[in-house]
Amino acid sequence: MKKKDKRCATLGFNIKVARFKKRLTQFTLAELVDVSESTISLIERGIQTPSIFLVYDIAKALNIDINELLKEVD
Repeated sequence: MKKKDKRCATLGFNIKVARFKKRLTQFTLAELVDVSESTISLIERGIQTPSIFLVYDIAKALNIDINELLKEVD
């Protein structure tokens, strides 16, 4: 797996975990950050790379520090 692909997959995984912890659906998170549900799905699967602005908006919507979304998974 390429380094960029791994980072996108890690970011997506972290978003998914944080979303589950907040008990939000992809649809609800998408509404909160003004994107489509399919965009959230693509990001969580590591297929689409979100802008830093969208990552910030997602962190804000999930009420977590942006660094939590950017951290490496052990």
